[in-house]
Amino acid sequence: MPMNLIAFDIGGSGGKMFLGKYTGGSISLHTLHRFEHAAVSMNNGLYWDVLRIYQELCRGIKKAIEAADDQIDSFGIDSFCNDFALVSPEGDLVTQMRSYRDNRTIRCLEQLYQIMPEKELYQATGNQNAPFNCLMQLGTMVLENQSYLFKNNTLLFLPDLLLYYMTGIRKTEFTIASVSQMFDFSTSSWHPGILKKFSIPKQIFAPIAAPGSILGRTSEAFNRELGTTGFPAATVCEHDTASAFLASSGLPNSAIISCGTWAIVGAETDAPVINSYGYKYNIANEGSIKNHHRILKNVMGTWLLQEIRAEYRSRNLEYTYTEMEAAALTAPPFAYLIDVDDERFYSPGSMIEKIQDYCMLRYGSAPSSLGQIVRCVNESLAMKYRWNIEKIAHLTGIHFESVNIIGGGSQSGLMCQFTANVMNLPVISGPAEATALGNIIVQLAAHKKIETIAQGRELIRNSFAAKRYTPVNAQEWEKQYTTFKNRFLS
Repeated sequence: MPMNLIAFDIGGSGGKMFLGKYTGGSISLHTLHRFEHAAVSMNNGLYWDVLRIYQELCRGIKKAIEAADDQIDSFGIDSFCNDFALVSPEGDLVTQMRSYRDNRTIRCLEQLYQIMPEKELYQATGNQNAPFNCLMQLGTMVLENQSYLFKNNTLLFLPDLLLYYMTGIRKTEFTIASVSQMFDFSTSSWHPGILKKFSIPKQIFAPIAAPGSILGRTSEAFNRELGTTGFPAATVCEHDTASAFLASSGLPNSAIISCGTWAIVGAETDAPVINSYGYKYNIANEGSIKNHHRILKNVMGTWLLQEIRAEYRSRNLEYTYTEMEAAALTAPPFAYLIDVDDERFYSPGSMIEKIQDYCMLRYGSAPSSLGQIVRCVNESLAMKYRWNIEKIAHLTGIHFESVNIIGGGSQSGLMCQFTANVMNLPVISGPAEATALGNIIVQLAAHKKIETIAQGRELIRNSFAAKRYTPVNAQEWEKQYTTFKNRFLS
Protein backbone atom coordinates (compact mmCIF):
# COMPACT_ATOMS: atom_id res chain seq x y z
CA MET A 1 0.00 0.00 0.00
CA PRO A 2 1.44 3.41 -0.97
CA MET A 3 2.65 5.75 1.74
CA ASN A 4 0.97 9.18 1.58
CA LEU A 5 3.35 12.03 2.40
CA ILE A 6 2.28 15.69 2.37
CA ALA A 7 4.78 18.48 1.64
CA PHE A 8 3.85 22.12 2.19
CA ASP A 9 6.27 24.48 0.42
CA ILE A 10 6.01 28.22 1.07
CA GLY A 11 7.89 30.59 -1.21
CA GLY A 12 8.19 34.34 -1.33
CA SER A 13 5.32 34.75 -3.82
CA GLY A 14 3.15 31.70 -3.20
CA GLY A 15 2.71 28.31 -1.64
CA LYS A 16 1.96 24.77 -2.76
CA MET A 17 0.84 21.61 -1.07
CA PHE A 18 1.81 18.28 -2.57
CA LEU A 19 0.76 14.70 -2.09
CA GLY A 20 3.69 12.36 -2.56
CA LYS A 21 2.99 8.66 -2.94
CA TYR A 22 5.84 6.31 -2.11
CA THR A 23 5.55 2.76 -3.39
CA GLY A 24 8.97 1.43 -2.42
CA GLY A 25 10.69 1.92 -5.77
CA SER A 26 9.40 5.30 -6.89
CA ILE A 27 7.69 8.52 -5.84
CA SER A 28 4.79 10.24 -7.56
CA LEU A 29 3.97 13.88 -6.85
CA HIS A 30 0.60 15.58 -7.21
CA THR A 31 -0.15 19.25 -6.58
CA LEU A 32 -3.15 19.44 -4.26
CA HIS A 33 -3.35 23.14 -3.57
CA ARG A 34 -1.60 26.32 -4.59
CA PHE A 35 -2.02 29.97 -3.73
CA GLU A 36 -0.36 33.30 -4.34
CA HIS A 37 0.58 35.65 -1.55
CA ALA A 38 2.65 38.76 -1.04
CA ALA A 39 3.97 40.80 1.86
CA VAL A 40 1.62 43.55 3.03
CA SER A 41 2.90 47.11 3.40
CA MET A 42 1.54 48.77 6.53
CA ASN A 43 2.71 51.76 8.59
CA ASN A 44 6.20 51.81 7.02
CA GLY A 45 6.60 48.08 7.56
CA LEU A 46 6.37 45.03 5.30
CA TYR A 47 4.61 42.03 6.84
CA TRP A 48 3.67 38.46 5.91
CA ASP A 49 0.00 37.61 6.29
CA VAL A 50 0.59 34.61 8.54
CA LEU A 51 -3.10 34.04 9.23
CA ARG A 52 -3.75 33.80 5.49
CA ILE A 53 -0.86 31.34 5.08
CA TYR A 54 -2.26 29.22 7.93
CA GLN A 55 -5.70 29.34 6.29
CA GLU A 56 -4.21 28.12 3.01
CA LEU A 57 -2.38 25.35 4.89
CA CYS A 58 -5.71 24.18 6.32
CA ARG A 59 -7.37 24.31 2.91
CA GLY A 60 -4.56 22.22 1.46
CA ILE A 61 -4.74 19.66 4.26
CA LYS A 62 -8.50 19.27 3.77
CA LYS A 63 -7.80 18.47 0.12
CA ALA A 64 -5.11 16.02 1.22
CA ILE A 65 -7.50 14.32 3.65
CA GLU A 66 -9.95 13.83 0.79
CA ALA A 67 -7.32 12.71 -1.72
CA ALA A 68 -5.75 10.23 0.72
CA ASP A 69 -9.04 9.06 2.29
CA ASP A 70 -7.81 10.46 5.64
CA GLN A 71 -4.76 8.19 5.47
CA ILE A 72 -2.00 10.79 5.74
CA ASP A 73 1.16 9.00 6.83
CA SER A 74 3.44 12.03 7.20
CA PHE A 75 3.57 15.80 6.82
CA GLY A 76 6.43 18.32 6.48
CA ILE A 77 6.81 22.08 5.91
CA ASP A 78 9.58 24.13 4.32
CA SER A 79 9.78 27.85 3.58
CA PHE A 80 12.05 30.84 3.12
CA CYS A 81 14.27 31.61 6.09
CA ASN A 82 15.01 34.34 8.64
CA ASP A 83 11.49 35.70 9.18
CA PHE A 84 9.87 34.97 12.52
CA ALA A 85 7.10 35.77 14.96
CA LEU A 86 7.15 35.91 18.74
CA VAL A 87 4.59 33.72 20.48
CA SER A 88 3.37 34.11 24.06
CA PRO A 89 3.31 31.23 26.57
CA GLU A 90 -0.42 30.93 25.85
CA GLY A 91 0.18 30.64 22.09
CA ASP A 92 -0.85 34.14 21.01
CA LEU A 93 1.05 36.00 18.30
CA VAL A 94 2.87 38.82 20.08
CA THR A 95 4.36 40.25 16.88
CA GLN A 96 3.40 40.14 13.24
CA MET A 97 5.96 38.49 10.99
CA ARG A 98 8.08 41.07 9.18
CA SER A 99 9.25 40.27 5.65
CA TYR A 100 12.95 39.90 4.90
CA ARG A 101 12.39 42.66 2.31
CA ASP A 102 11.34 45.11 5.04
CA ASN A 103 13.83 47.99 5.13
CA ARG A 104 13.90 48.50 8.91
CA THR A 105 17.28 46.80 9.24
CA ILE A 106 18.83 49.11 6.62
CA ARG A 107 18.42 52.14 8.84
CA CYS A 108 20.21 50.36 11.70
CA LEU A 109 22.83 48.45 9.73
CA GLU A 110 25.76 50.75 10.52
CA GLN A 111 25.00 50.60 14.26
CA LEU A 112 24.58 46.82 14.13
CA TYR A 113 27.99 46.33 12.54
CA GLN A 114 29.51 48.55 15.21
CA ILE A 115 28.28 46.03 17.79
CA MET A 116 30.03 43.24 15.92
CA PRO A 117 31.89 43.88 12.65
CA GLU A 118 30.99 41.96 9.52
CA LYS A 119 34.25 40.00 9.41
CA GLU A 120 33.89 38.89 13.03
CA LEU A 121 30.30 37.78 12.39
CA TYR A 122 31.38 35.81 9.34
CA GLN A 123 34.21 34.08 11.19
CA ALA A 124 31.81 33.14 14.01
CA THR A 125 28.95 31.82 11.87
CA GLY A 126 30.05 31.34 8.27
CA ASN A 127 26.77 32.96 7.21
CA GLN A 128 26.59 35.64 4.57
CA ASN A 129 26.34 39.19 5.82
CA ALA A 130 22.96 40.48 4.72
CA PRO A 131 20.47 43.00 6.10
CA PHE A 132 17.65 40.43 6.09
CA ASN A 133 19.36 37.96 8.44
CA CYS A 134 17.41 37.13 11.58
CA LEU A 135 20.21 38.58 13.72
CA MET A 136 19.88 41.92 11.95
CA GLN A 137 16.11 41.89 12.52
CA LEU A 138 16.45 41.09 16.22
CA GLY A 139 19.30 43.58 16.63
CA THR A 140 17.13 46.28 15.07
CA MET A 141 14.37 45.49 17.57
CA VAL A 142 16.86 45.96 20.42
CA LEU A 143 18.16 49.26 19.01
CA GLU A 144 14.61 50.54 18.48
CA ASN A 145 13.56 49.70 22.04
CA GLN A 146 11.36 46.73 21.18
CA SER A 147 13.31 44.17 23.21
CA TYR A 148 10.54 44.18 25.82
CA LEU A 149 8.70 41.96 23.33
CA PHE A 150 11.22 39.19 24.03
CA LYS A 151 10.10 38.69 27.64
CA ASN A 152 8.64 35.21 28.26
CA ASN A 153 7.94 34.78 24.53
CA THR A 154 9.27 32.25 22.00
CA LEU A 155 10.74 33.04 18.60
CA LEU A 156 9.44 30.72 15.89
CA PHE A 157 10.41 30.78 12.22
CA LEU A 158 7.55 30.37 9.75
CA PRO A 159 7.55 26.53 9.38
CA ASP A 160 8.00 26.08 13.13
CA LEU A 161 5.20 28.54 13.83
CA LEU A 162 2.76 26.68 11.58
CA LEU A 163 3.82 23.31 13.04
CA TYR A 164 3.31 24.70 16.55
CA TYR A 165 -0.30 25.58 15.72
CA MET A 166 -0.73 22.10 14.25
CA THR A 167 0.94 20.07 17.02
CA GLY A 168 1.40 22.31 20.07
CA ILE A 169 5.15 21.59 19.96
CA ARG A 170 7.67 24.43 19.92
CA LYS A 171 11.04 23.79 18.30
CA THR A 172 13.52 25.30 15.87
CA GLU A 173 14.66 23.13 12.99
CA PHE A 174 18.43 22.90 12.42
CA THR A 175 18.76 24.12 8.81
CA ILE A 176 16.62 27.20 9.36
CA ALA A 177 18.54 28.00 12.55
CA SER A 178 21.83 27.59 10.69
CA VAL A 179 21.18 30.60 8.42
CA SER A 180 20.10 33.02 11.17
CA GLN A 181 23.62 34.47 11.72
CA MET A 182 23.35 33.39 15.37
CA PHE A 183 24.32 29.72 14.98
CA ASP A 184 27.66 28.11 15.80
CA PHE A 185 28.43 25.15 13.51
CA SER A 186 31.21 23.97 15.80
CA THR A 187 28.76 23.33 18.66
CA SER A 188 25.50 22.96 16.69
CA SER A 189 23.85 25.49 19.00
CA TRP A 190 23.15 29.18 19.36
CA HIS A 191 26.31 31.31 19.57
CA PRO A 192 26.43 32.70 23.13
CA GLY A 193 28.91 35.45 22.27
CA ILE A 194 26.71 36.86 19.49
CA LEU A 195 23.56 36.72 21.61
CA LYS A 196 25.32 38.50 24.47
CA LYS A 197 26.76 41.27 22.30
CA PHE A 198 23.39 41.99 20.67
CA SER A 199 21.45 41.73 23.98
CA ILE A 200 19.29 38.88 22.70
CA PRO A 201 18.15 36.50 25.46
CA LYS A 202 18.76 32.82 24.68
CA GLN A 203 15.45 31.97 26.36
CA ILE A 204 13.46 33.18 23.35
CA PHE A 205 14.71 30.27 21.26
CA ALA A 206 13.00 26.88 21.13
CA PRO A 207 15.05 23.65 21.29
CA ILE A 208 16.82 22.75 18.03
CA ALA A 209 15.49 19.68 16.22
CA ALA A 210 17.42 17.70 13.62
CA PRO A 211 15.88 17.06 10.19
CA GLY A 212 14.92 13.47 9.55
CA SER A 213 13.08 12.99 12.82
CA ILE A 214 9.41 12.77 13.86
CA LEU A 215 8.19 15.93 15.59
CA GLY A 216 4.88 14.51 16.85
CA ARG A 217 1.24 14.11 15.90
CA THR A 218 -1.28 16.82 15.16
CA SER A 219 -3.16 18.02 18.22
CA GLU A 220 -6.73 17.09 19.10
CA ALA A 221 -7.79 20.72 18.63
CA PHE A 222 -6.29 20.81 15.14
CA ASN A 223 -7.85 17.45 14.26
CA ARG A 224 -11.29 18.65 15.34
CA GLU A 225 -10.91 21.85 13.34
CA LEU A 226 -10.06 19.97 10.15
CA GLY A 227 -12.14 16.86 10.65
CA THR A 228 -9.27 14.38 10.62
CA THR A 229 -8.09 11.54 12.80
CA GLY A 230 -4.66 13.14 12.81
CA PHE A 231 -1.25 12.32 11.40
CA PRO A 232 2.45 12.59 12.28
CA ALA A 233 4.48 15.68 11.42
CA ALA A 234 8.11 15.14 10.45
CA THR A 235 10.99 17.55 10.91
CA VAL A 236 12.32 18.07 7.39
CA CYS A 237 14.97 20.50 6.15
CA GLU A 238 12.70 23.46 6.75
CA HIS A 239 14.85 25.97 4.90
CA ASP A 240 13.48 25.55 1.39
CA THR A 241 16.92 25.72 -0.23
CA ALA A 242 18.18 22.93 2.02
CA SER A 243 15.27 20.75 0.93
CA ALA A 244 15.81 21.63 -2.73
CA PHE A 245 19.52 20.78 -2.68
CA LEU A 246 18.70 17.29 -1.38
CA ALA A 247 16.69 16.64 -4.55
CA SER A 248 19.57 17.58 -6.85
CA SER A 249 21.20 14.98 -9.08
CA GLY A 250 23.99 14.12 -6.67
CA LEU A 251 26.42 13.87 -9.59
CA PRO A 252 30.05 14.31 -8.53
CA ASN A 253 31.54 17.78 -9.11
CA SER A 254 28.21 19.30 -10.05
CA ALA A 255 27.35 22.90 -9.21
CA ILE A 256 23.76 23.39 -8.10
CA ILE A 257 21.46 26.32 -8.85
CA SER A 258 18.17 26.26 -6.96
CA CYS A 259 16.25 28.74 -9.03
CA GLY A 260 13.12 30.40 -7.66
CA THR A 261 12.42 33.93 -6.45
CA TRP A 262 16.01 33.75 -5.27
CA ALA A 263 18.58 31.79 -7.22
CA ILE A 264 20.83 29.95 -4.80
CA VAL A 265 24.10 29.00 -6.46
CA GLY A 266 26.18 26.48 -4.61
CA ALA A 267 27.70 23.08 -3.94
CA GLU A 268 27.61 20.38 -1.31
CA THR A 269 30.57 19.72 0.98
CA ASP A 270 31.23 17.59 4.03
CA ALA A 271 31.84 20.52 6.37
CA PRO A 272 31.80 24.34 6.58
CA VAL A 273 34.51 26.31 4.79
CA ILE A 274 35.05 29.58 6.67
CA ASN A 275 38.03 31.73 5.70
CA SER A 276 39.02 35.19 4.47
CA TYR A 277 38.21 34.37 0.83
CA GLY A 278 34.69 33.31 1.77
CA TYR A 279 34.30 36.54 3.75
CA LYS A 280 35.59 38.66 0.87
CA TYR A 281 32.91 37.32 -1.46
CA ASN A 282 30.25 36.86 1.23
CA ILE A 283 29.87 33.14 0.50
CA ALA A 284 27.41 31.46 2.83
CA ASN A 285 27.79 28.28 4.86
CA GLU A 286 24.44 26.66 5.58
CA GLY A 287 23.33 23.46 7.25
CA SER A 288 21.70 20.40 5.76
CA ILE A 289 20.83 16.90 6.90
CA LYS A 290 23.54 14.85 8.62
CA ASN A 291 26.78 14.43 6.64
CA HIS A 292 25.80 17.14 4.15
CA HIS A 293 26.69 20.83 4.13
CA ARG A 294 26.04 23.63 1.65
CA ILE A 295 28.32 26.41 0.38
CA LEU A 296 26.39 28.99 -1.60
CA LYS A 297 25.69 32.46 -2.86
CA ASN A 298 22.39 34.26 -3.35
CA VAL A 299 21.50 35.77 -6.73
CA MET A 300 18.32 37.72 -7.34
CA GLY A 301 16.71 34.84 -9.29
CA THR A 302 13.32 35.03 -10.97
CA TRP A 303 12.35 37.98 -8.76
CA LEU A 304 13.06 40.48 -11.54
CA LEU A 305 11.03 38.45 -14.06
CA GLN A 306 8.15 38.11 -11.60
CA GLU A 307 8.14 41.87 -11.07
CA ILE A 308 8.31 42.57 -14.82
CA ARG A 309 5.38 40.24 -15.46
CA ALA A 310 3.36 41.84 -12.65
CA GLU A 311 4.09 45.31 -14.02
CA TYR A 312 2.84 44.37 -17.49
CA ARG A 313 -0.22 42.83 -15.87
CA SER A 314 -0.93 46.15 -14.13
CA ARG A 315 -1.00 47.66 -17.64
CA ASN A 316 -3.57 45.02 -18.67
CA LEU A 317 -0.93 43.11 -20.65
CA GLU A 318 -0.87 39.47 -19.55
CA TYR A 319 2.13 37.37 -20.58
CA THR A 320 3.03 33.81 -19.64
CA TYR A 321 6.67 33.05 -18.92
CA THR A 322 6.74 31.03 -22.15
CA GLU A 323 5.59 34.08 -24.09
CA MET A 324 8.19 36.23 -22.33
CA GLU A 325 10.96 33.82 -23.34
CA ALA A 326 9.71 33.67 -26.93
CA ALA A 327 9.84 37.48 -27.06
CA ALA A 328 13.39 37.42 -25.65
CA LEU A 329 14.56 35.16 -28.49
CA THR A 330 13.53 37.82 -31.02
CA ALA A 331 15.69 40.48 -29.33
CA PRO A 332 19.36 41.02 -30.28
CA PRO A 333 21.84 39.26 -27.97
CA PHE A 334 24.05 41.09 -25.46
CA ALA A 335 22.56 44.51 -26.19
CA TYR A 336 22.14 45.26 -22.49
CA LEU A 337 23.62 43.56 -19.46
CA ILE A 338 23.02 44.51 -15.82
CA ASP A 339 24.22 43.46 -12.40
CA VAL A 340 21.05 41.73 -11.19
CA ASP A 341 22.24 42.04 -7.59
CA ASP A 342 22.37 45.83 -7.61
CA GLU A 343 20.50 47.16 -4.56
CA ARG A 344 17.98 49.07 -6.67
CA PHE A 345 16.47 45.77 -7.85
CA TYR A 346 15.91 44.45 -4.34
CA SER A 347 12.64 46.25 -3.51
CA PRO A 348 9.33 45.61 -5.29
CA GLY A 349 7.76 48.02 -7.75
CA SER A 350 8.66 49.82 -11.00
CA MET A 351 11.14 47.11 -12.03
CA ILE A 352 11.03 47.96 -15.74
CA GLU A 353 11.83 51.59 -15.01
CA LYS A 354 14.65 50.57 -12.66
CA ILE A 355 16.22 48.39 -15.36
CA GLN A 356 15.84 51.12 -17.96
CA ASP A 357 17.34 53.79 -15.68
CA TYR A 358 20.25 51.48 -14.88
CA CYS A 359 20.95 50.85 -18.58
CA MET A 360 20.55 54.50 -19.52
CA LEU A 361 23.31 55.41 -17.04
CA ARG A 362 25.69 52.81 -18.47
CA TYR A 363 24.81 52.62 -22.16
CA GLY A 364 23.09 55.90 -22.96
CA SER A 365 20.06 53.89 -24.11
CA ALA A 366 17.74 51.31 -22.59
CA PRO A 367 15.68 48.23 -23.51
CA SER A 368 12.13 49.15 -24.37
CA SER A 369 10.30 46.08 -25.67
CA LEU A 370 9.27 43.06 -23.60
CA GLY A 371 11.77 40.89 -25.48
CA GLN A 372 14.68 43.28 -24.94
CA ILE A 373 13.95 43.56 -21.22
CA VAL A 374 13.53 39.81 -20.66
CA ARG A 375 16.64 38.96 -22.69
CA CYS A 376 18.63 41.52 -20.72
CA VAL A 377 17.59 39.91 -17.43
CA ASN A 378 18.16 36.31 -18.54
CA GLU A 379 21.59 36.95 -20.05
CA SER A 380 22.61 38.91 -16.96
CA LEU A 381 21.42 36.17 -14.63
CA ALA A 382 23.44 33.55 -16.50
CA MET A 383 26.54 35.76 -16.29
CA LYS A 384 26.09 36.22 -12.55
CA TYR A 385 25.56 32.48 -12.05
CA ARG A 386 28.95 31.81 -13.62
CA TRP A 387 30.69 34.49 -11.59
CA ASN A 388 29.36 33.00 -8.35
CA ILE A 389 30.14 29.42 -9.37
CA GLU A 390 33.73 30.46 -10.06
CA LYS A 391 34.01 31.92 -6.57
CA ILE A 392 32.61 28.75 -4.96
CA ALA A 393 35.01 26.61 -7.02
CA HIS A 394 37.94 28.68 -5.76
CA LEU A 395 36.76 28.44 -2.13
CA THR A 396 36.06 24.69 -2.13
CA GLY A 397 38.65 23.46 -4.63
CA ILE A 398 35.92 21.67 -6.60
CA HIS A 399 36.47 21.46 -10.36
CA PHE A 400 32.90 21.58 -11.63
CA GLU A 401 32.02 19.33 -14.56
CA SER A 402 28.29 20.08 -14.84
CA VAL A 403 25.55 22.33 -13.51
CA ASN A 404 22.23 21.10 -12.12
CA ILE A 405 19.43 23.70 -12.22
CA ILE A 406 16.56 22.72 -9.96
CA GLY A 407 13.35 24.38 -8.85
CA GLY A 408 10.82 26.39 -10.84
CA GLY A 409 13.53 28.14 -12.85
CA SER A 410 14.65 24.79 -14.29
CA GLN A 411 11.54 24.92 -16.49
CA SER A 412 13.00 27.91 -18.32
CA GLY A 413 14.66 26.46 -21.39
CA LEU A 414 16.09 29.90 -22.13
CA MET A 415 17.80 30.20 -18.75
CA CYS A 416 19.14 26.64 -18.83
CA GLN A 417 20.57 27.13 -22.32
CA PHE A 418 22.11 30.51 -21.48
CA THR A 419 23.72 28.97 -18.38
CA ALA A 420 25.16 26.08 -20.40
CA ASN A 421 26.51 28.58 -22.94
CA VAL A 422 28.24 30.88 -20.47
CA MET A 423 29.58 28.02 -18.32
CA ASN A 424 30.63 25.95 -21.34
CA LEU A 425 29.39 22.96 -19.35
CA PRO A 426 26.39 20.66 -19.66
CA VAL A 427 23.34 21.74 -17.68
CA ILE A 428 20.94 19.19 -16.24
CA SER A 429 17.53 20.70 -15.52
CA GLY A 430 15.15 19.39 -12.92
CA PRO A 431 13.43 18.38 -10.90
CA ALA A 432 11.20 21.44 -11.04
CA GLU A 433 9.60 20.61 -7.70
CA ALA A 434 12.93 19.95 -6.04
CA THR A 435 11.94 21.56 -2.75
CA ALA A 436 8.86 19.36 -2.32
CA LEU A 437 10.80 16.23 -3.30
CA GLY A 438 13.62 17.05 -0.90
CA ASN A 439 10.99 17.59 1.79
CA ILE A 440 9.48 14.19 1.02
CA ILE A 441 12.71 12.16 0.99
CA VAL A 442 13.60 13.56 4.42
CA GLN A 443 10.15 12.45 5.62
CA LEU A 444 10.98 9.01 4.25
CA ALA A 445 14.24 9.09 6.22
CA ALA A 446 12.34 10.11 9.36
CA HIS A 447 10.07 7.07 8.91
CA LYS A 448 13.07 4.77 8.26
CA LYS A 449 12.01 4.02 4.69
CA ILE A 450 15.39 5.08 3.34
CA GLU A 451 18.75 5.08 5.10
CA THR A 452 20.66 7.67 3.06
CA ILE A 453 20.00 10.74 0.95
CA ALA A 454 21.73 8.91 -1.93
CA GLN A 455 18.85 6.41 -1.83
CA GLY A 456 16.36 9.26 -1.89
CA ARG A 457 18.08 10.84 -4.88
CA GLU A 458 17.97 7.53 -6.70
CA LEU A 459 14.23 7.38 -6.06
CA ILE A 460 13.86 10.85 -7.58
CA ARG A 461 15.97 9.96 -10.63
CA ASN A 462 13.87 6.83 -11.16
CA SER A 463 10.65 8.84 -10.92
CA PHE A 464 11.30 12.15 -12.72
CA ALA A 465 12.98 12.73 -16.07
CA ALA A 466 15.76 15.33 -16.33
CA LYS A 467 16.69 17.33 -19.44
CA ARG A 468 20.24 18.00 -20.62
CA TYR A 469 21.45 21.19 -22.31
CA THR A 470 24.81 21.41 -24.08
CA PRO A 471 26.73 24.65 -24.72
CA VAL A 472 26.06 26.66 -27.88
CA ASN A 473 28.20 29.54 -29.18
CA ALA A 474 30.44 29.24 -26.11
CA GLN A 475 33.23 31.34 -27.63
CA GLU A 476 31.02 34.42 -28.01
CA TRP A 477 29.59 33.93 -24.53
CA GLU A 478 33.14 33.76 -23.15
CA LYS A 479 33.94 37.08 -24.80
CA GLN A 480 30.75 38.70 -23.48
CA TYR A 481 31.36 37.29 -19.99
CA THR A 482 34.79 38.94 -19.89
CA THR A 483 33.16 42.25 -20.86
CA PHE A 484 30.48 41.75 -18.20
CA LYS A 485 33.07 41.08 -15.48
CA ASN A 486 35.15 44.09 -16.42
CA ARG A 487 32.14 46.39 -16.54
CA PHE A 488 30.32 45.34 -13.37
CA LEU A 489 32.49 43.15 -11.16
CA SER A 490 36.08 44.40 -11.42
